[in-house]
Amino acid sequence: MKQSLPYIAGMTWGWTGVRGTWRDEKAKQSMLLMKERLAVNWTAITFAALQEHPQATVISYKDEPTVTDEEIIDAVQHAQSMGLNVILKPVVNCANGTWRAHINFFDIDVPCEPKWSEWFASYTEFIVHYAKLAQKLEVDMLCIGCEMVQADRREQQWRALIEEVRKHYHGLITYNCDKYQEGQVKWWDAVDVISSSGYYPIDQWEAQLDRIEEVVKQHSNKPFFFMEAGCPSREGSPQLPNDWGLQGAPSEHSQQAYYEAMFNACDKRPWVEGFMLWDWPAHLYDEQNASANDDYCMFGKAAERTVFDYYSRKTKEAEQ
Repeated sequence: MKQSLPYIAGMTWGWTGVRGTWRDEKAKQSMLLMKERLAVNWTAITFAALQEHPQATVISYKDEPTVTDEEIIDAVQHAQSMGLNVILKPVVNCANGTWRAHINFFDIDVPCEPKWSEWFASYTEFIVHYAKLAQKLEVDMLCIGCEMVQADRREQQWRALIEEVRKHYHGLITYNCDKYQEGQVKWWDAVDVISSSGYYPIDQWEAQLDRIEEVVKQHSNKPFFFMEAGCPSREGSPQLPNDWGLQGAPSEHSQQAYYEAMFNACDKRPWVEGFMLWDWPAHLYDEQNASANDDYCMFGKAAERTVFDYYSRKTKEAEQ
């Protein structure tokens, strides 16, 4: 039987989770404005821990700059006090700036070389720590990984990780695969909810949804939503929404057009059960400077109203 899931009208909050930025009044106001301006009913409390480089095998989740457990508790409880459903999303990043998708090791253990077994031991400790916290806080869903493209093929180790997580956390579990990778994950049956990063070019949504739909059909008992999706407010970004370093002038219109196209395409696909948009920082920029900001956050920009209107309609439809 398919898992029942309330429509996810969501926004990612707090990235990257810098220690010392989650407990002040700016952070509380940021979350309040997120709910008011976007009509969200879910949020993903999202933060990163660091390993030194893609072949390092130690994840230093207890150290700066990662937010403390106390900061996470405050953020989750603040979201819950506003009536928001919460996803806890711990993510691993590389301190040298390499994207986490490139974390990789030899498939066969070689003496004196870093190993998948060593990395997964550290990663399991990392995720289980936050699984226990998620259980304590009664969060609605736990995301056990994000865009780990090279690691996705390590099926048995992911299954072992999920089995260990379930000993400590009894809520819903999802994994956030990267764009174009939905069909590459061979262990979707082990999670409760399928999710991916929906950074698809503005004119490719229909074709990509056709492709993803085949994956969802293979796991018809699993809900699907986009754990990430969004577009910078920048000229050229609708064609490359995942490129945060793309050169281009600030453009609210470009961002708004992207959201309109994405929502229009997904609206025709009832199996898309929502979005966790990217992203809303703990400390917002000054709203009067919104038009000059070219990042993903739509605070004070034209797309803010587009999201509010769409989420308001979708949550109303879901309640009927």
